[in-house]
Amino acid sequence: MKGFNILLVFLFGCFYCMGQEKSTSVPSNQKDIGVFYGTEFKIGDLDPMQKVWNNYNSMAVNDTLALQFKTTVKEVCKVKGCWMVVELMEGEQAMVRFKDYGFFMPSDIPEKEVVLNGIAFVEEMSVADQKHFATDGGKSTAEIAQITAPKRTFSFEASGVLVPN
Repeated sequence: MKGFNILLVFLFGCFYCMGQEKSTSVPSNQKDIGVFYGTEFKIGDLDPMQKVWNNYNSMAVNDTLALQFKTTVKEVCKVKGCWMVVELMEGEQAMVRFKDYGFFMPSDIPEKEVVLNGIAFVEEMSVADQKHFATDGGKSTAEIAQITAPKRTFSFEASGVLVPN
């Protein structure tokens, strides 16, 4: 019985850790720059927004490209922070999802700048997916009903996100 109790404590501990939002500490050489979510990364030479925009525009559906850039958050999933929309250029936006759904973002970061590290790609989003994200984003029934065709979208899979102080 004692062994069973130890096993239960161990399992509860594992499940507790798996359910916690994964954020990592800031390395000593990057102290006081902000909070990392997902995999911690070294801030390198950030790609300028014009280069990011040019890359997205030249990509075909399913092309991928590793990028690290700073941008502004426009929207975060209101359900649990499992995606966000960030600003590009010319009024365009990119949908950001998180690698293996391994971390989530706080819901209070719209209009804040973030540094994204990961893979940029272009995809064609189905009507069903567009409606799902619109629902999660709190769009009205009328706005959701206007979604009737697939659309080419700019996307990003973040392995890590830095929210600067």
